Amino acid sequence: MKFKNEYILLCLWVLALQSCSKDDNNDSNDFATGIVELPALRNSVNDVFVTHSTTFNGQKVTSFSMEYDKSKKHSRWIAFRFDNQTKQQNVSRSDEPFDADPAIGSQYQRVQADFGKQGYDRGHLCASADRLYSREVNEQTFYYTNMSPQRNKFNTGIWLTLEGQVQSWGRSCTSSDTLYVVKGGTIDKEDQIRGYISNDLSKPIPKYYYMALLFKKGDSFKAIAFWMEHTDTPKSTKLVDYALSIDELEEKTGIDFFPNLNDNLENALEATYSTKAWPGLE
Repeated sequence: MKFKNEYILLCLWVLALQSCSKDDNNDSNDFATGIVELPALRNSVNDVFVTHSTTFNGQKVTSFSMEYDKSKKHSRWIAFRFDNQTKQQNVSRSDEPFDADPAIGSQYQRVQADFGKQGYDRGHLCASADRLYSREVNEQTFYYTNMSPQRNKFNTGIWLTLEGQVQSWGRSCTSSDTLYVVKGGTIDKEDQIRGYISNDLSKPIPKYYYMALLFKKGDSFKAIAFWMEHTDTPKSTKLVDYALSIDELEEKTGIDFFPNLNDNLENALEATYSTKAWPGLE
């Protein structure tokens, strides 16, 4: 359900924060119990959790994290954040070639031959343009663990439009703001797989792509999700037509997003969304 009345949405945020403040362990200055952007790990026998980082301005900064399914040579999700540091645009797209991720055995990763002539782009999940605060972090986005087989018209069309809008929201962050982002392509459920590269069951092609977003501005929060079919002919060119709640996205994917939020805040934020609360979406 969409709330069209911004006053109602504001009340929801206030109630969520007040509810948290009544819990000694969960006040508005302690709104989460762990790394906010990370979904719940599935931790199956083939799943590997990986976090890449760099040193930026003398500090260790997380580039992006993922849960990678070795049996499908594809990540289940990629998670990262935009904040006052990571929103910066200090470099352009890297000329570094696509390469294997050093954190995972190369036998569990895809290679160039799985794209291109197969009819699919090497689609970044954490986009090159998401990570422009340093040369090293931008180069990390070219690891094959961050690639997904995407049709060119999708990759350079509606998906690129959504990525650009998310980057705009992320780069609006000030010193007290953070945009938490989770992206992925569906590989877990057979009915959410478009096909397989060369009929190889270890190389599924997602049928859908999604994003889950949480924005913290001071002590206020908002959340929204997007779900798109992987097709050359999108149902709409309007991003608003792909919006849904985090709860709805969890139902579709089976992934628990933002589980480290305090329960009262998580429940309030994930149950609904307002497209009016996200500039440029309507």
